[in-house]
Amino acid sequence: MNNKRFVRIVAIVLAIIMLFGIVMIALTAIAGGTASARVTQTQIDNLRGERRELERQRNEIESEINAVEFERMAEIQRKEILDRRIMVTGLEIENINSSIEYFETLIREKEYEVFLAQTREDEQLDRFRSRVRSMEENGIITYLEIIFDATSFADMLARIDIVGDIMRADQEAYDDLTLAREDTEEARDALEEAMDELNAENDRLEEKETELYEQVGEASALIIQMEYDIETDRQLHAMLVEEEENLQRDINALVAEFERQQEAERQRLLAEQRNRQQGSAGGSENAPVSGTGEFTWPVPGHHSVSSPFGVRRHPIHGDLRQHNGIDIPAPHGTPVVASDSGQVITSSFNSVFGNFIVIAHGNNTTTLYAHLSSRGVSVGDTVSRGQQIGRIGSTGWSTGPHLHFEISVNGQRINPQSRL
Repeated sequence: MNNKRFVRIVAIVLAIIMLFGIVMIALTAIAGGTASARVTQTQIDNLRGERRELERQRNEIESEINAVEFERMAEIQRKEILDRRIMVTGLEIENINSSIEYFETLIREKEYEVFLAQTREDEQLDRFRSRVRSMEENGIITYLEIIFDATSFADMLARIDIVGDIMRADQEAYDDLTLAREDTEEARDALEEAMDELNAENDRLEEKETELYEQVGEASALIIQMEYDIETDRQLHAMLVEEEENLQRDINALVAEFERQQEAERQRLLAEQRNRQQGSAGGSENAPVSGTGEFTWPVPGHHSVSSPFGVRRHPIHGDLRQHNGIDIPAPHGTPVVASDSGQVITSSFNSVFGNFIVIAHGNNTTTLYAHLSSRGVSVGDTVSRGQQIGRIGSTGWSTGPHLHFEISVNGQRINPQSRL
Protein backbone atom coordinates (compact mmCIF):
# COMPACT_ATOMS: atom_id res chain seq x y z
CA MET A 1 0.00 0.00 0.00
CA ASN A 2 2.86 2.33 0.88
CA ASN A 3 4.51 1.69 -2.47
CA LYS A 4 1.28 2.46 -4.29
CA ARG A 5 0.93 5.75 -2.47
CA PHE A 6 4.53 6.64 -3.22
CA VAL A 7 3.99 5.91 -6.92
CA ARG A 8 0.89 8.12 -6.96
CA ILE A 9 2.81 10.96 -5.32
CA VAL A 10 5.64 10.70 -7.84
CA ALA A 11 3.10 10.65 -10.70
CA ILE A 12 1.45 13.79 -9.36
CA VAL A 13 4.80 15.57 -9.11
CA LEU A 14 5.76 14.57 -12.67
CA ALA A 15 2.37 15.75 -13.98
CA ILE A 16 2.87 19.10 -12.27
CA ILE A 17 6.32 19.48 -13.85
CA MET A 18 4.94 18.68 -17.32
CA LEU A 19 2.09 21.18 -16.94
CA PHE A 20 4.58 23.81 -15.78
CA GLY A 21 6.50 23.26 -19.02
CA ILE A 22 3.33 23.76 -21.03
CA VAL A 23 2.68 27.02 -19.18
CA MET A 24 6.19 28.26 -19.98
CA ILE A 25 5.62 27.51 -23.68
CA ALA A 26 2.36 29.49 -23.59
CA LEU A 27 4.12 32.40 -21.87
CA THR A 28 6.84 32.33 -24.53
CA ALA A 29 4.19 32.44 -27.26
CA ILE A 30 2.56 35.47 -25.65
CA ALA A 31 5.89 37.26 -25.32
CA GLY A 32 6.76 36.47 -28.93
CA GLY A 33 3.40 37.72 -30.15
CA THR A 34 3.84 40.99 -28.27
CA ALA A 35 7.37 41.48 -29.58
CA SER A 36 6.25 41.11 -33.20
CA ALA A 37 3.19 43.35 -32.84
CA ARG A 38 2.66 45.57 -35.87
CA VAL A 39 1.38 48.49 -33.82
CA THR A 40 3.72 50.08 -31.28
CA GLN A 41 3.22 52.84 -28.76
CA THR A 42 5.86 54.85 -30.65
CA GLN A 43 3.71 54.83 -33.80
CA ILE A 44 0.69 56.03 -31.83
CA ASP A 45 2.78 58.70 -30.08
CA ASN A 46 4.10 59.92 -33.45
CA LEU A 47 0.54 60.35 -34.72
CA ARG A 48 -0.35 62.28 -31.59
CA GLY A 49 2.68 64.51 -32.14
CA GLU A 50 1.54 65.21 -35.70
CA ARG A 51 -1.93 65.98 -34.35
CA ARG A 52 -0.54 68.55 -31.90
CA GLU A 53 1.35 70.25 -34.73
CA LEU A 54 -1.79 70.36 -36.90
CA GLU A 55 -3.75 71.83 -33.98
CA ARG A 56 -1.08 74.55 -33.64
CA GLN A 57 -1.36 75.36 -37.36
CA ARG A 58 -5.15 75.42 -37.16
CA ASN A 59 -5.07 77.82 -34.21
CA GLU A 60 -2.75 80.15 -36.15
CA ILE A 61 -5.10 80.14 -39.14
CA GLU A 62 -8.14 80.75 -36.91
CA SER A 63 -6.32 83.77 -35.45
CA GLU A 64 -5.78 85.13 -38.96
CA ILE A 65 -9.45 84.63 -39.84
CA ASN A 66 -10.62 86.31 -36.64
CA ALA A 67 -8.29 89.28 -37.08
CA VAL A 68 -9.62 92.63 -38.33
CA GLU A 69 -7.23 92.50 -41.30
CA PHE A 70 -8.98 89.44 -42.70
CA GLU A 71 -12.11 91.41 -43.63
CA ARG A 72 -9.98 94.05 -45.36
CA MET A 73 -8.22 91.51 -47.58
CA ALA A 74 -9.06 90.93 -51.22
CA GLU A 75 -11.44 88.04 -51.81
CA ILE A 76 -8.75 85.80 -53.29
CA GLN A 77 -6.49 86.33 -50.28
CA ARG A 78 -9.35 85.48 -47.93
CA LYS A 79 -10.14 82.37 -49.99
CA GLU A 80 -6.51 81.23 -49.75
CA ILE A 81 -6.60 81.51 -45.95
CA LEU A 82 -9.87 79.56 -45.85
CA ASP A 83 -8.23 76.96 -48.12
CA ARG A 84 -5.32 76.65 -45.70
CA ARG A 85 -7.78 75.93 -42.90
CA ILE A 86 -9.56 73.33 -45.06
CA MET A 87 -6.22 71.66 -45.87
CA VAL A 88 -5.25 71.45 -42.21
CA THR A 89 -8.64 69.98 -41.32
CA GLY A 90 -8.22 67.45 -44.11
CA LEU A 91 -4.80 66.48 -42.72
CA GLU A 92 -6.33 66.14 -39.26
CA ILE A 93 -8.93 63.76 -40.72
CA GLU A 94 -6.16 61.72 -42.38
CA ASN A 95 -4.32 61.64 -39.03
CA ILE A 96 -7.44 60.41 -37.24
CA ASN A 97 -8.08 57.76 -39.90
CA SER A 98 -4.50 56.52 -39.43
CA SER A 99 -5.09 56.37 -35.67
CA ILE A 100 -8.30 54.42 -36.22
CA GLU A 101 -6.43 51.90 -38.39
CA TYR A 102 -3.76 51.55 -35.68
CA PHE A 103 -6.29 51.01 -32.91
CA GLU A 104 -8.29 48.52 -34.99
CA THR A 105 -5.09 46.52 -35.49
CA LEU A 106 -4.18 46.94 -31.83
CA ILE A 107 -7.60 45.63 -30.79
CA ARG A 108 -7.12 42.52 -32.90
CA GLU A 109 -3.75 41.98 -31.21
CA LYS A 110 -5.21 42.53 -27.74
CA GLU A 111 -8.06 40.13 -28.49
CA TYR A 112 -5.47 37.49 -29.34
CA GLU A 113 -3.56 38.26 -26.13
CA VAL A 114 -6.78 37.83 -24.15
CA PHE A 115 -7.31 34.49 -25.90
CA LEU A 116 -3.79 33.34 -24.98
CA ALA A 117 -4.12 34.55 -21.39
CA GLN A 118 -7.53 32.89 -20.98
CA THR A 119 -6.15 29.66 -22.45
CA ARG A 120 -3.26 29.76 -19.99
CA GLU A 121 -5.64 30.41 -17.10
CA ASP A 122 -7.85 27.50 -18.18
CA GLU A 123 -4.81 25.21 -18.31
CA GLN A 124 -3.75 26.28 -14.83
CA LEU A 125 -7.27 25.75 -13.52
CA ASP A 126 -7.39 22.27 -15.08
CA ARG A 127 -4.05 21.49 -13.47
CA PHE A 128 -5.27 22.63 -10.05
CA ARG A 129 -8.51 20.68 -10.40
CA SER A 130 -6.60 17.56 -11.45
CA ARG A 131 -4.53 17.79 -8.30
CA VAL A 132 -7.63 18.04 -6.09
CA ARG A 133 -9.45 15.31 -8.03
CA SER A 134 -6.46 12.97 -7.68
CA MET A 135 -6.41 13.47 -3.94
CA GLU A 136 -10.14 12.75 -3.73
CA GLU A 137 -9.92 9.60 -5.85
CA ASN A 138 -6.94 8.14 -4.06
CA GLY A 139 -7.80 9.23 -0.55
CA ILE A 140 -6.37 12.29 1.13
CA ILE A 141 -2.80 11.58 2.11
CA THR A 142 -1.39 13.80 4.85
CA TYR A 143 2.19 14.91 4.75
CA LEU A 144 2.72 13.39 8.24
CA GLU A 145 1.35 10.05 7.03
CA ILE A 146 3.91 9.99 4.24
CA ILE A 147 6.72 10.71 6.68
CA PHE A 148 5.59 8.26 9.41
CA ASP A 149 5.32 5.43 6.88
CA ALA A 150 9.08 5.58 6.41
CA THR A 151 10.90 2.28 7.00
CA SER A 152 14.20 3.87 8.00
CA PHE A 153 15.79 7.18 8.88
CA ALA A 154 17.21 7.52 5.37
CA ASP A 155 13.80 6.69 3.94
CA MET A 156 12.24 9.33 6.18
CA LEU A 157 14.71 11.98 4.94
CA ALA A 158 13.90 11.05 1.37
CA ARG A 159 10.17 11.27 2.13
CA ILE A 160 10.66 14.69 3.74
CA ASP A 161 12.26 15.88 0.50
CA ILE A 162 9.31 14.49 -1.47
CA VAL A 163 6.87 16.24 0.86
CA GLY A 164 8.76 19.50 0.35
CA ASP A 165 8.61 19.05 -3.40
CA ILE A 166 4.86 18.35 -3.26
CA MET A 167 4.24 21.38 -1.06
CA ARG A 168 6.23 23.61 -3.41
CA ALA A 169 4.43 22.12 -6.42
CA ASP A 170 1.05 22.75 -4.78
CA GLN A 171 2.02 26.32 -3.97
CA GLU A 172 3.36 26.86 -7.49
CA ALA A 173 0.13 25.50 -8.96
CA TYR A 174 -1.86 27.97 -6.88
CA ASP A 175 0.52 30.86 -7.66
CA ASP A 176 0.46 30.08 -11.38
CA LEU A 177 -3.34 30.03 -11.36
CA THR A 178 -3.42 33.39 -9.58
CA LEU A 179 -0.86 34.84 -11.98
CA ALA A 180 -2.77 33.51 -14.99
CA ARG A 181 -5.96 35.17 -13.75
CA GLU A 182 -4.09 38.46 -13.26
CA ASP A 183 -2.64 38.22 -16.79
CA THR A 184 -6.12 37.63 -18.20
CA GLU A 185 -7.50 40.65 -16.37
CA GLU A 186 -4.59 42.82 -17.54
CA ALA A 187 -5.10 41.70 -21.13
CA ARG A 188 -8.83 42.44 -20.90
CA ASP A 189 -8.11 45.88 -19.39
CA ALA A 190 -5.69 46.65 -22.24
CA LEU A 191 -8.31 45.53 -24.77
CA GLU A 192 -10.97 47.70 -23.15
CA GLU A 193 -8.58 50.67 -23.13
CA ALA A 194 -7.84 50.22 -26.86
CA MET A 195 -11.58 50.01 -27.60
CA ASP A 196 -12.18 53.23 -25.63
CA GLU A 197 -9.42 54.92 -27.65
CA LEU A 198 -11.01 53.71 -30.88
CA ASN A 199 -14.42 55.06 -29.86
CA ALA A 200 -12.82 58.40 -28.98
CA GLU A 201 -11.09 58.53 -32.38
CA ASN A 202 -14.37 57.81 -34.16
CA ASP A 203 -15.99 60.67 -32.22
CA ARG A 204 -13.12 62.98 -33.25
CA LEU A 205 -13.51 61.88 -36.86
CA GLU A 206 -17.21 62.72 -36.87
CA GLU A 207 -16.47 66.12 -35.32
CA LYS A 208 -13.73 66.93 -37.86
CA GLU A 209 -15.86 65.83 -40.81
CA THR A 210 -18.58 68.21 -39.63
CA GLU A 211 -16.01 71.00 -39.33
CA LEU A 212 -14.73 70.27 -42.83
CA TYR A 213 -18.23 70.37 -44.29
CA GLU A 214 -18.84 73.77 -42.68
CA GLN A 215 -15.44 75.14 -43.78
CA VAL A 216 -15.93 74.06 -47.40
CA GLY A 217 -19.38 75.65 -47.31
CA GLU A 218 -17.95 78.94 -46.00
CA ALA A 219 -15.26 79.03 -48.70
CA SER A 220 -17.77 78.18 -51.43
CA ALA A 221 -20.16 80.87 -50.20
CA LEU A 222 -17.38 83.45 -50.58
CA ILE A 223 -16.97 82.57 -54.27
CA ILE A 224 -20.73 82.50 -54.92
CA GLN A 225 -21.08 85.89 -53.25
CA MET A 226 -18.51 87.39 -55.63
CA GLU A 227 -20.03 85.68 -58.67
CA TYR A 228 -23.37 87.42 -58.06
CA ASP A 229 -21.66 90.78 -58.59
CA ILE A 230 -21.24 90.67 -62.38
CA GLU A 231 -18.55 93.35 -62.62
CA THR A 232 -16.52 91.94 -59.73
CA ASP A 233 -16.85 88.44 -61.13
CA ARG A 234 -15.68 89.47 -64.60
CA GLN A 235 -12.65 91.24 -63.16
CA LEU A 236 -11.80 88.21 -61.06
CA HIS A 237 -12.33 85.88 -64.00
CA ALA A 238 -9.97 87.93 -66.18
CA MET A 239 -7.35 87.79 -63.43
CA LEU A 240 -7.81 84.04 -62.98
CA VAL A 241 -7.58 83.41 -66.74
CA GLU A 242 -4.33 85.38 -66.85
CA GLU A 243 -2.96 83.38 -63.93
CA GLU A 244 -4.00 80.14 -65.63
CA GLU A 245 -2.29 81.17 -68.89
CA ASN A 246 0.88 82.11 -67.02
CA LEU A 247 0.81 78.73 -65.33
CA GLN A 248 0.39 76.95 -68.68
CA ARG A 249 3.44 78.82 -70.04
CA ASP A 250 5.44 77.73 -67.00
CA ILE A 251 4.28 74.14 -67.51
CA ASN A 252 5.27 74.26 -71.20
CA ALA A 253 8.72 75.49 -70.22
CA LEU A 254 9.07 72.69 -67.68
CA VAL A 255 7.94 70.15 -70.28
CA ALA A 256 10.52 71.44 -72.75
CA GLU A 257 13.25 71.03 -70.13
CA PHE A 258 11.90 67.60 -69.22
CA GLU A 259 11.98 66.49 -72.86
CA ARG A 260 15.53 67.86 -73.23
CA GLN A 261 16.67 65.84 -70.22
CA GLN A 262 14.87 62.75 -71.53
CA GLU A 263 16.61 63.06 -74.90
CA ALA A 264 19.99 63.57 -73.20
CA GLU A 265 19.37 60.42 -71.13
CA ARG A 266 18.45 58.46 -74.25
CA GLN A 267 21.62 59.58 -75.99
CA ARG A 268 23.71 58.64 -72.96
CA LEU A 269 22.19 55.15 -72.87
CA LEU A 270 22.85 54.71 -76.60
CA ALA A 271 26.48 55.72 -76.08
CA GLU A 272 26.82 53.24 -73.23
CA GLN A 273 25.32 50.50 -75.38
CA ARG A 274 27.83 51.22 -78.17
CA ASN A 275 30.67 51.17 -75.62
CA ARG A 276 29.53 47.80 -74.30
CA GLN A 277 29.39 46.39 -77.81
CA GLN A 278 32.98 47.59 -78.31
CA GLY A 279 34.08 45.99 -75.04
CA SER A 280 34.14 49.12 -72.89
CA ALA A 281 32.80 49.21 -69.34
CA GLY A 282 29.09 49.85 -69.15
CA GLY A 283 27.24 52.36 -66.98
CA SER A 284 23.82 52.48 -65.39
CA GLU A 285 20.71 51.13 -67.07
CA ASN A 286 18.24 53.78 -65.88
CA ALA A 287 15.79 54.21 -68.74
CA PRO A 288 14.16 57.62 -69.36
CA VAL A 289 10.81 58.16 -67.69
CA SER A 290 8.01 57.46 -70.14
CA GLY A 291 4.29 56.93 -69.92
CA THR A 292 2.38 54.06 -71.48
CA GLY A 293 0.39 56.38 -73.74
CA GLU A 294 -2.84 54.98 -72.30
CA PHE A 295 -4.66 56.98 -69.61
CA THR A 296 -6.65 55.55 -66.75
CA TRP A 297 -9.49 57.32 -64.93
CA PRO A 298 -7.89 59.53 -62.24
CA VAL A 299 -10.60 59.05 -59.57
CA PRO A 300 -11.27 55.30 -59.21
CA GLY A 301 -14.89 54.50 -58.46
CA HIS A 302 -16.18 57.97 -59.41
CA HIS A 303 -16.75 58.25 -63.16
CA SER A 304 -19.32 61.03 -63.46
CA VAL A 305 -18.40 64.41 -64.97
CA SER A 306 -20.06 67.49 -63.52
CA SER A 307 -18.51 69.91 -66.00
CA PRO A 308 -17.13 68.74 -69.39
CA PHE A 309 -14.30 70.14 -71.51
CA GLY A 310 -15.06 73.12 -73.73
CA VAL A 311 -17.12 76.28 -73.61
CA ARG A 312 -19.65 76.49 -70.79
CA ARG A 313 -22.13 79.14 -69.73
CA HIS A 314 -21.75 80.88 -66.38
CA PRO A 315 -24.59 79.64 -64.14
CA ILE A 316 -25.44 83.09 -62.73
CA HIS A 317 -25.04 85.77 -65.41
CA GLY A 318 -24.65 83.68 -68.56
CA ASP A 319 -21.15 84.57 -69.81
CA LEU A 320 -19.51 81.94 -72.04
CA ARG A 321 -16.18 80.71 -70.70
CA GLN A 322 -13.66 78.10 -71.77
CA HIS A 323 -13.22 75.10 -69.47
CA ASN A 324 -9.88 73.45 -70.23
CA GLY A 325 -10.48 70.18 -68.40
CA ILE A 326 -13.19 68.03 -66.89
CA ASP A 327 -14.56 68.17 -63.34
CA ILE A 328 -15.01 64.84 -61.56
CA PRO A 329 -17.06 65.15 -58.35
CA ALA A 330 -16.22 62.89 -55.39
CA PRO A 331 -16.30 63.10 -51.58
CA HIS A 332 -13.61 65.13 -49.87
CA GLY A 333 -10.52 62.97 -49.27
CA THR A 334 -11.19 60.46 -52.07
CA PRO A 335 -7.88 59.15 -53.51
CA VAL A 336 -6.65 60.61 -56.82
CA VAL A 337 -4.27 58.50 -58.94
CA ALA A 338 -1.80 59.22 -61.72
CA SER A 339 -3.57 58.72 -65.04
CA ASP A 340 -0.32 57.44 -66.59
CA SER A 341 3.28 56.82 -65.57
CA GLY A 342 5.67 59.76 -65.61
CA GLN A 343 7.57 62.30 -63.57
CA VAL A 344 6.12 65.04 -61.36
CA ILE A 345 7.19 68.44 -62.72
CA THR A 346 4.90 70.59 -60.54
CA SER A 347 3.43 70.09 -57.08
CA SER A 348 2.23 73.42 -55.79
CA PHE A 349 -0.62 75.76 -54.78
CA ASN A 350 -2.16 78.79 -56.45
CA SER A 351 -5.38 80.76 -56.23
CA VAL A 352 -6.87 79.16 -59.38
CA PHE A 353 -6.19 75.46 -58.89
CA GLY A 354 -5.50 75.38 -55.15
CA ASN A 355 -3.36 72.30 -54.53
CA PHE A 356 -2.38 70.94 -57.94
CA ILE A 357 0.03 68.45 -59.50
CA VAL A 358 1.40 68.24 -63.05
CA ILE A 359 2.94 65.01 -64.37
CA ALA A 360 5.03 64.78 -67.56
CA HIS A 361 4.58 61.51 -69.46
CA GLY A 362 7.01 61.99 -72.35
CA ASN A 363 6.16 62.82 -75.96
CA ASN A 364 5.26 66.38 -74.84
CA THR A 365 2.23 65.07 -72.92
CA THR A 366 1.20 66.15 -69.41
CA THR A 367 -1.71 65.70 -67.03
CA LEU A 368 -2.88 68.20 -64.40
CA TYR A 369 -4.80 67.40 -61.19
CA ALA A 370 -6.32 70.39 -59.39
CA HIS A 371 -8.33 71.46 -56.29
CA LEU A 372 -6.71 68.70 -54.21
CA SER A 373 -7.08 68.69 -50.45
CA SER A 374 -3.54 67.28 -50.13
CA ARG A 375 -0.62 66.36 -52.37
CA GLY A 376 1.25 63.10 -51.85
CA VAL A 377 4.11 63.58 -54.34
CA SER A 378 6.87 66.13 -54.87
CA VAL A 379 8.68 67.58 -57.88
CA GLY A 380 11.05 65.00 -59.35
CA ASP A 381 9.13 61.97 -58.09
CA THR A 382 8.56 59.16 -60.58
CA VAL A 383 5.01 57.80 -60.45
CA SER A 384 3.34 54.74 -61.93
CA ARG A 385 0.02 54.55 -63.74
CA GLY A 386 -2.70 54.17 -61.07
CA GLN A 387 -0.46 55.27 -58.16
CA GLN A 388 -2.13 57.53 -55.59
CA ILE A 389 -0.78 61.08 -55.78
CA GLY A 390 -3.29 63.11 -53.73
CA ARG A 391 -6.85 63.43 -52.45
CA ILE A 392 -10.00 65.17 -53.64
CA GLY A 393 -10.61 68.62 -52.18
CA SER A 394 -12.08 72.03 -52.91
CA THR A 395 -9.04 74.31 -52.75
CA GLY A 396 -8.55 77.23 -55.14
CA TRP A 397 -11.42 78.60 -57.22
CA SER A 398 -13.81 75.78 -56.40
CA THR A 399 -17.28 75.59 -54.88
CA GLY A 400 -17.32 71.93 -53.90
CA PRO A 401 -15.09 68.85 -53.67
CA HIS A 402 -14.06 67.61 -57.11
CA LEU A 403 -11.03 66.97 -59.31
CA HIS A 404 -10.27 69.31 -62.19
CA PHE A 405 -8.36 67.12 -64.66
CA GLU A 406 -6.50 68.23 -67.78
CA ILE A 407 -4.47 66.55 -70.52
CA SER A 408 -2.06 68.65 -72.60
CA VAL A 409 -0.29 67.55 -75.80
CA ASN A 410 2.40 69.76 -77.33
CA GLY A 411 1.38 72.61 -75.01
CA GLN A 412 -2.30 72.49 -76.03
CA ARG A 413 -5.05 71.24 -73.74
CA ILE A 414 -7.29 68.59 -75.23
CA ASN A 415 -10.55 66.98 -74.17
CA PRO A 416 -9.47 64.38 -71.54
CA GLN A 417 -12.49 62.19 -72.33
CA SER A 418 -11.09 61.62 -75.84
CA ARG A 419 -8.12 59.81 -74.24
CA LEU A 420 -9.70 58.08 -71.25
